[in-house]
Amino acid sequence: MRLKLVPLETNWDFMKYRKFTFGASVVAMIASLIIWLTVGLNFGIDFLGGTTIRTESTQAVDVGTYRDALTPLGLGDVAITEVFDPTFAADQNVALVRIQAQDGAEAVTPETIAAVEAALQAVDPSITFPSVESVGPKVSGELITTALLAVATSLVAILFYIWLRFEWQFSVGAVAALFHDVILTIGVFSLLQIRFDLATIAALLTIIGYSINDTVVIFDRLRENLIKFKKTPLIDVMNRSVNETLSRTLMTSGTTLLALVALIVLGGDVIRGFVFAILWGVVVGTYSSVYVAKNVVLMLGINRDPKKPSDAGTQFANIDA
Repeated sequence: MRLKLVPLETNWDFMKYRKFTFGASVVAMIASLIIWLTVGLNFGIDFLGGTTIRTESTQAVDVGTYRDALTPLGLGDVAITEVFDPTFAADQNVALVRIQAQDGAEAVTPETIAAVEAALQAVDPSITFPSVESVGPKVSGELITTALLAVATSLVAILFYIWLRFEWQFSVGAVAALFHDVILTIGVFSLLQIRFDLATIAALLTIIGYSINDTVVIFDRLRENLIKFKKTPLIDVMNRSVNETLSRTLMTSGTTLLALVALIVLGGDVIRGFVFAILWGVVVGTYSSVYVAKNVVLMLGINRDPKKPSDAGTQFANIDA
C-alpha cells in the first residue's frame, strides 16, 4: 500500500486566479521592501561588529537591572534581550548582551568583557557566561559584502542554468520566483525583528536551492507536455503539469516541514532563526513555483510554432541534472 496525499489524477485549476495570486505576490514583495527600508533588519553580531555575551542564571532576567549595572562602564549602545525557549529548565534564565564595537578598536577588549562580567555578577552572583562572540567592524563589513555576493552569484548561476536547460522565458520565471522568496523572507525577518546573521544567509541559499528544485521539476513536466500536447493552450498545459507533479510537491514539502517543525520546537534558540527562515522558505518556495514562475512564463509566452525546430527546450534540454 502506498500513501496518497492526493488522488492519482487531479484536475484542479491552479491558474484560474493567476491575476489575483500574482498581484498578491507583487504587493507582498513591495510591502517587504518597504518594511526592510523603514524598519531595517535586526543584524546579528556577524554584520554589526562588536561582542555578544550569553548569560545564564538561576534567577529571573531583569533587563533593567542589567542595563543599570552596565551604564557606568560607558560602552555606548548595549542591547540586552532575554531568550525564551521551551527546552530550558525552570531555573535556566538566559539573556544575550550585545556590545557595539568601540571606536578605534577592532573588537571589544578582554578587559572590557571582564568588566561587563564583573558588573553583572555584582547584581546576580549566580550568573554564568557560557559563550562570548566577538567580530571586528572590518570583518563584519567583509561578511556583509561576501553574503550579498553569495546570494547574487547563486541567482545568476541559476539564471544561466535554466536558460541552457530550457528557454529564456523559463529562466526569467525561475529567477523571478527566487527573488520573490528571498525578498519575502527578508521582509518577514524585518517585520518580526528576528536576528539576521550568517546562519540566515545560509538559510537563504538553502531556500534558493529548495525552491529552484521544485520549480525545475514542474518545468520538466511542462516541457514534456508541451511536446505531447502541441495544440493545447499553454495555460491548460501548465495546469496539467502542476497537477501531475502535485503529489511529489506535497510529499517533499510535507516531509521537510515535519523535520523543520521538530527543529523549531525542540532545537533551541541558537538555531531557531535559521530553522524559521528555511521553514518560511519552504512554504513561499512551493507557492512561488506555481504562482510566480508559471505566471511569468505564461505572460512572456513560449514559441510553439511547429515549423520551427524547437521542442520547448534548447539543445541542452536532454542533459540529465
